[in-house]
Amino acid sequence: MLASICQLSAVRDGDLIFFVRHGDGSRTEFEDAVRSVGRQPDVFHVGMFCSDTQSIVHAVPNGGVICEQVDDALQRVDADHVDVFTVHTQTDEVAKGAARWACTRIGCQYNDIFSADSLDSKGVESYYCCQLVVKAYANSGLDTLCPPHTLNFADAQGRILPFWQRYYEERNAQIPQGQKGSHPSKLIVSPHLRRRFARALSHMGKFVVPELVDCALHFVHGSRLAAQTAVTFDVIQPRSGVVTTQCSAADLQMVDAAIRDAQRVLPTWALQSAQQRSVVLRRAASLIRDSLEQLAKLETLDCGKPICESRSDVLSSADCFEFFAGTAHNLAGRHFPLESTERFAYTLREPYGVVAAIGVWNYPMQTASWKIAPALMCGNAVVYKPSPLAPLTSLALALILQNAGLPDGILSIVQGDGETGRLLCEHKGVDKVTFTGSSATGSKVLSACSRLGSLKPATMELGGKSACIVFPDADLNVAVNGALMANFYSQGEVCSNASKVLVHDLLIDEFRERVLAATNAIPIGDPLDEKTRMGALISEEHLRKVKKLIDDARKMGATVLCGGERVIVEGLEGGFYLGPAIIQGVNPNMQIYKEEVFGPVMMLIPFETFEQAIEIANDTPYGLAAGIFTNDMNIAYTAACRLQAGNIYVNTYNDTNAMVPFGGMRQSGFGRENGVAALEAFSQIKSVFVNASKKLDNPFLVPNGIN
Repeated sequence: MLASICQLSAVRDGDLIFFVRHGDGSRTEFEDAVRSVGRQPDVFHVGMFCSDTQSIVHAVPNGGVICEQVDDALQRVDADHVDVFTVHTQTDEVAKGAARWACTRIGCQYNDIFSADSLDSKGVESYYCCQLVVKAYANSGLDTLCPPHTLNFADAQGRILPFWQRYYEERNAQIPQGQKGSHPSKLIVSPHLRRRFARALSHMGKFVVPELVDCALHFVHGSRLAAQTAVTFDVIQPRSGVVTTQCSAADLQMVDAAIRDAQRVLPTWALQSAQQRSVVLRRAASLIRDSLEQLAKLETLDCGKPICESRSDVLSSADCFEFFAGTAHNLAGRHFPLESTERFAYTLREPYGVVAAIGVWNYPMQTASWKIAPALMCGNAVVYKPSPLAPLTSLALALILQNAGLPDGILSIVQGDGETGRLLCEHKGVDKVTFTGSSATGSKVLSACSRLGSLKPATMELGGKSACIVFPDADLNVAVNGALMANFYSQGEVCSNASKVLVHDLLIDEFRERVLAATNAIPIGDPLDEKTRMGALISEEHLRKVKKLIDDARKMGATVLCGGERVIVEGLEGGFYLGPAIIQGVNPNMQIYKEEVFGPVMMLIPFETFEQAIEIANDTPYGLAAGIFTNDMNIAYTAACRLQAGNIYVNTYNDTNAMVPFGGMRQSGFGRENGVAALEAFSQIKSVFVNASKKLDNPFLVPNGIN
C-alpha cells in the first residue's frame, strides 16, 4: 500500500522519509537515548528514496548503510508514523545526485560514535542515518540542508547522560559533546523540505491533532498527501491575510485513486453490523472532545470565526458522531404480512456505496461531520471535498476517524476547486452526492449528477434569503438578541441567516435603538482572542462583495445606520474584517434585498399586518429558514404553517441539533441532513417478496373447463 502512495505522491529519488514513534515507544535503550537528545523526540530516524523510489537507502545501527524496499524498512525500524518530504532545490539533478552518492555508500558501517569525520570507533568509513543524508546532499551541491546543530548527550542541567557515559567508555572514545553534527528531529524542520505525504502506521493511545498547515492536505489510502498537480491554490488565514501554504487541487488521477480505493475496501465496511460501525463513530466523538482546544484553534485559523464559536462547532461535531452512533436500530427494515401466513415481504436498508460529499467554508468541521457521520453509519465510503477556502479541519477529522478505527480508504479527503467537484460528481464510481453551498453551484452539481450513464441521487443544502418577524407582542430583549444571532453570528456567514428583519410599526423605533446599541458593542478583533465576538470574513474577495452590496444599497437610497466599513485590527492589518451593518430604507429593487449577503448585514423592514409580514418573508425564491418572535403561540403556529421555509425558529434563531433534520425548500435545496432523515438520505430501500409455501402456480395454464 505504501508503494501506491509513493506513486500517487510522485515520490522521487532523493526524497526523505522520516520515522516517528509516539510517546514512550522506544524499543531499545540506545534508541531511547538517541530520541532523548533530539529537538522533537518522536522523530528518531531518516532515510532517502533511491533507485525506483520503491527502495530507501539508510544507515541502521546493526546493518550499516543498506538499501531495502520501503515495506521492509518499515518492519525493521518499527515506527508508528512516517513523513515523506521532497528537498526543494533549483534542479532535480541535485536530488538525483544525492541519491546516487548515497547508494555508493551501501556497505559502509554505522557511525557508532557519531564522529564528524564519518569514521566509527574502529576508524572505518561509516555514517549515522542523518549524517548519510546530509553528506549526500552536500556532495550534490546543497550544504545547508540541515539547520545548524550541535551534538548533545547531556540532560537539561548539562550532565552527560549515564547511558552515553557507558557507551563511549566501552568504545574507548571521547564523547563529541557540543561538536557539529545533525539529528533527524532537526533535519525535519529544514526550510528546504516540502512534505509529500504522512501516514500513521499504528493508532496511538491518545490522539494529538498534528500540525496541518502545510501542503500535505489530501488524505488518500489512509495517508496525508501533497500531490503534484497542474492546479494549486493558496491557503490563507482570514484573520491575518497571510498565505500559510499552497495546496494542489486533486486532478482526475487522484479523484479516481480515492474512489477506487473506496470501492476496494467498501465491502468489508458495509458488511459490518451497524453496531460495529457505531463503535468507530463513538470513539471519534470521544477523540473530538478530547482534542477540543486544538481543533477549535484550527477551525478559527481555517475560517476566521471567533474561538468561542469554534469550540461550539467542534462540540457540535462530536454530538453529531455520538448521535449517529446510537442510530443502529433505525437502519432496520419493515415486515409486511401478505395474503397468507406463507407469503410476506420485508425491506432492507442498504448503503449506496461511494458517497461524494462536497462541503463549504463557513462551518468546515461541522459540515463535514453532518455528511460523514450518517454516511459512515449507513455503511458507505466517503470521498469528501472541503472548500479550498477552509481545507484544514476536515483533514483533522479524517485523522481522528483513522485513529478511531475506521479502515483506510473508507474516508478520503481530496482538496480542490469546482473542477475537482465536477470530477467527483461525474465519476461513474460515485453512487450518491451530497452538497452544501450556493444555489448557483448546486445547479451545476445537479447537472453533473445527471450525466447519462452516471445518474446519481443528490442531497442539496443550498443558500437562502431568510427573514425573521418581530410581532407587536414580542419580548423586545428576546427579539433583539434573536436578530443579532440571525445576522452577526459567524460574521453573518451562515446560510440560514435572516438578513431581512421585519419589525412591527409599533416596535420599530425602540427595536432600532436597542439593536443599534447592541451591534455597536460587539467586540471585533483577532478571532483567537477570547474576548472577540466577531472575527474575520473568509476572504478579501468575499469582503469586497459584501461591502459592494452595502455601498450599492446606499447609492440607491438606503440608509446605513452603522457599520459596513472595513475594520483594521492592530497586528492583523491584512485580515478581512468588516463592521456589522444595519440598514434601513431598502426596497425590492435592491440587490441586497434579493441576494444572499452571507455577511454581517441586517436590514430593518417595518410592517403593519400579519399578512404583509408573511408576504414579505416569502418574497424570495429561497426557502431555508424563518424566524418568529411572539408570545402568542397561536400567531407562532399560524406563521410557522404559512412561512415557506424548511426550518422555522420561534423566539430563537439558528438553533441546530444532530437529532433534528435540517434542510430547505424551493431554491434552498432538497433532502435533509441530521436526524433519522439523514440515514434515509444515505441509504436505499430494497424490497424482498417471499413465498415460503413451497408451491407456485403456473399462471399460463388454462383451467379445466375453459375451451
